[in-house]
Amino acid sequence: MTLHAEIRVARGEFDLSLDLTVEPGEVVALLGPNGAGKTTALRAISGLLPLGDGRIALDEEVWDEPPRTFRTPDRRPIGVVFQDYLLFDHLNCLENVAFGLRARGVDKHAARAEATRWLDTVGLSSYARSRPRSLSGGQAQRVALVRALATSPSLLLLDEPLAALDASTTLHVRAELGQHLDRFPGHTLLVTHDPLDAMVLADRLVIVEHGRVVQEGRPTEIARRPRTDYVAQLVGLNLYRGRASGNTVSLSEGGTITLAEPASGPVHVAFPPTAVSLYPEAPSGSPRNTWPATVTGIEQHAHTVRVRLTATPAGPTTLLADITPAAVADLHLSPGQPLHASLKATEIHTYPV
Repeated sequence: MTLHAEIRVARGEFDLSLDLTVEPGEVVALLGPNGAGKTTALRAISGLLPLGDGRIALDEEVWDEPPRTFRTPDRRPIGVVFQDYLLFDHLNCLENVAFGLRARGVDKHAARAEATRWLDTVGLSSYARSRPRSLSGGQAQRVALVRALATSPSLLLLDEPLAALDASTTLHVRAELGQHLDRFPGHTLLVTHDPLDAMVLADRLVIVEHGRVVQEGRPTEIARRPRTDYVAQLVGLNLYRGRASGNTVSLSEGGTITLAEPASGPVHVAFPPTAVSLYPEAPSGSPRNTWPATVTGIEQHAHTVRVRLTATPAGPTTLLADITPAAVADLHLSPGQPLHASLKATEIHTYPV
């Protein structure tokens, strides 16, 4: 069975219009900036927000199709893990996991037995009688996940499932969540603004900006060929648009870039910040892709330093360069400092607009 969602929702001045599908066993990440419409889409699929127009169906089982059909959330085979988990503080972990089963009419003893089995699968059987407030963030996330899975949902909705965790916990819990999703036979929709969560957990990404899908595909495809500035920032690439003629691209924003391999027509030009080198003076040999530039920002990124630059009209108007802390010291970098930026043509990637 395939989940088909044609979502049309208008809320004030915001208009959401997106189509998506999720196959059995597939994890699809809905990724976008705040205000893009991700949560609105999740609310519509879960039944918390009726469609203005469109259709949501699991194969031929229609959940929402105005004005004829609307299934309330309790009549949709879904499980939801919310950003803040929303565990019931007055219930212990066992009763939290059993809650959905009891709500669907399962006998109390059978529901508790099934809840015990699920807690055991995530290593929390010893916390069955504990209240949520005594759990760590990672433990609460696991209880919320098995509470959602215990009802054997056809669709699992994950709303920013790792956002409430601290950085030291996220890496382990992300890996653990990925293992559970690999075993889940149903459909999974992950809503997130975190590109790492999406890249690690999802089989396919759907990128949403301003209520519209701007790009979708496998994570490796998205990372290699971003199509908007937002996506380029997510995957850490410099991205420009222009028209190629032979080994030269005339950029839409002005300036040119020289390619190692010829191309033609409208193209995207992408390259990693590591392809950009910085020099206090123009490098010898005067390679074609070298431009005077000015430092506008300096940020620490793990073991490298990201330098933001503006270049002269001869090249890209803005550039990102990743260099080592030692290079920062050698160059005595500071905002406003003039430099020369050089780009390796062999690391430039072009693809059609």
